[in-house]
Amino acid sequence: MEKIDKIYTDLPFYGTRRIKKELRRRHKLQVNRKCVRRLMRKMGLEAIYPKKKPNTSDSDNQHRKYPYLLRDLTASRPNQIWGTDITYVKLDHGFAYLVAIMDWHSRYVIAWEICNSLEIDFVLRNLQKALTVAIPEFHNSDQGSHFTSPRYTGILQEHPIQISMDGRGRCMDNIFTERLWRTVKYENIYIKSYGNIEEARAGLTLYFNFYNNDRPHSSLDDLTPNEVYFNKISNKLAPALTI
Repeated sequence: MEKIDKIYTDLPFYGTRRIKKELRRRHKLQVNRKCVRRLMRKMGLEAIYPKKKPNTSDSDNQHRKYPYLLRDLTASRPNQIWGTDITYVKLDHGFAYLVAIMDWHSRYVIAWEICNSLEIDFVLRNLQKALTVAIPEFHNSDQGSHFTSPRYTGILQEHPIQISMDGRGRCMDNIFTERLWRTVKYENIYIKSYGNIEEARAGLTLYFNFYNNDRPHSSLDDLTPNEVYFNKISNKLAPALTI
């Protein structure tokens, strides 16, 4: 699963067939495609190219799917667009799942949570934590069962927040969050090789603090996410953003 995760992080458009071949090419591992498919489902991974028959293993067909609202919209100010996603985290003893909500304009990570199961509670907890910081105009996610659950969308509707969801298999719809996962994994998770979830939580606390407050981004004119997010925030919202 760790090797699959690294391949997927580099090549998120690879499906089970090509990941199977890459495991053999990179790691000399003879694994059948059925095994790769089972592990990818367990990890919540899906290739990002369009499919004739979408894999709905991570979604709930009873939940409402919302349209993608951001196609012609540029994130021009803080709290205009938030994006969220869940990613797999390999631990020395088991594995965990990491969820984050990021402001697209500033790349500021508003809130994050890590859990050793895919139960919805940690995702709901992360959303509630983010909403104590500010209220966005748009919230974007994939069509996974966590984000289409009425328990999740109901919280967004209460505020109200416009709900946007990626088209199936469209990697560019949530590209900022995809880039965040690549950065977090290569700059922290793969290097640290956390032993358990407590170590991962402590290490990621330090990393996200560094990411938000000390890591300059070339796309932000070498400013940090913190500088862009808070310096450009309106006076009306400033009191609510004290952390």
